Amino acid sequence: MKPFSPTKSSDVIPEDSNVFWFRRDLRLTDNCGLYHALREGRPVVPIFIFDTEILNQLEDKQDRRVEFIHQALQTLQEQLVALGSSLVVVHGSPLDFFSRWQPRAVFTNHDYEPYARERDERVKQQLNSRGIAFNTFKDQVIFEKDEVVKDDGRPYTVFTPYSKKWKARLAAEGVTSFDISKVQQHFKKMPPQALPALEALGFKATGQPFPPRVIKTSIIEAYDRQRNYPGIDGTTRLSVHLRFGTVSIRQLVKVARQKNDVWLNELIWRDFYHMILWHFPQVVTKAFKPDYDKVAWRNNATEFRAWCEGRTGYPIVDAGMRELNATGYMHNRVRMIVASFLTKHLLIDWRWGEAYFAQKLLDFDLAANNGGWQWAAGSGCDAAPYFRVFNPALQTEKFDPDHIYIKKWVPELGTPAYPAPIVDHAAARERVLNAYSVALKGQ
Repeated sequence: MKPFSPTKSSDVIPEDSNVFWFRRDLRLTDNCGLYHALREGRPVVPIFIFDTEILNQLEDKQDRRVEFIHQALQTLQEQLVALGSSLVVVHGSPLDFFSRWQPRAVFTNHDYEPYARERDERVKQQLNSRGIAFNTFKDQVIFEKDEVVKDDGRPYTVFTPYSKKWKARLAAEGVTSFDISKVQQHFKKMPPQALPALEALGFKATGQPFPPRVIKTSIIEAYDRQRNYPGIDGTTRLSVHLRFGTVSIRQLVKVARQKNDVWLNELIWRDFYHMILWHFPQVVTKAFKPDYDKVAWRNNATEFRAWCEGRTGYPIVDAGMRELNATGYMHNRVRMIVASFLTKHLLIDWRWGEAYFAQKLLDFDLAANNGGWQWAAGSGCDAAPYFRVFNPALQTEKFDPDHIYIKKWVPELGTPAYPAPIVDHAAARERVLNAYSVALKGQ
């Protein structure tokens, strides 16, 4: 398929302009890199690149994340057109497009994932070799890289002391927002540029609705009391908006500080996992604690397929997997339960589960997904101890006692159509404890 691109990109990106490259920050409000691009005073051309290196790896051509991005770009376009400007959207290799353009400078926001770091370094080198500045800014986290570390300069690997220093630094520095209203006149004036249809990118729309971009303060205020119950509307569902930057993390932290410290901690966990990924990129393929790579996983493909399809015979597990498959979302408490079940009950490598979530989650974020899976498997930083094995029946009794959540996703429960458990809890627990203790040499 021929990549979509403007017919004359040189016409929309002249040499006297700056470029702002949208990535995980699909909004105009409180966007750090965009603010700095506009504040410089030159005309700013906002662009988005549908990176074929990323899109070509997506097997599902109805991937709702691409659909979400596409809708977010349409919203951005409407806002920019109202300002007399336009978004420029292209489809292909970032390195290829930047080799064709000769702006004065390129502005963007940091991305911390290994592929993004490598891509940005190549783009920077190419631009710099032609005398073009490549300016990047912190936007998707509050504190990054080495900004919250131990007194000796080493990164934290335990959350609680990290969160204490994080909060102390925030209290000292506050939260800075970036208001573009006084500099938005520097968007380059141009007629609206065509945005590619999803079909031109090789994808199709599902038409399913996305969680609204609404900060529900009533839910945040009750978050500490309601967050663990999947049968009620007790979470904000803002994770996809954080993932793609359609809301500002700074805005959410301001609300969290006023409304609920437990919800604030969830946002700090996000920073924590991004920090871990930055300092320890090996976690993408290896256990944070190397001894856990010695675990003799069973990796039974039939049982893995039953887990994926929500046919394990454990209702809370099956409900979670069916919710994920149907909606691209899973309640956080249930994410922990299904991850524990895969790694502990079935003794299947956490990387298998992580990869499946990466395919299905609308809010998929490499740092958080990896951190969550390694936490469940016991192999990560500040992880649950290996001998902690969630009992699905007890988890159900505590968090879905009336089966409100389970009945929604497992309507055949109690009928012959529902499968028997594929593994016995007590036997599975004994098996995994033995496998882990052997791998960890009796720890």
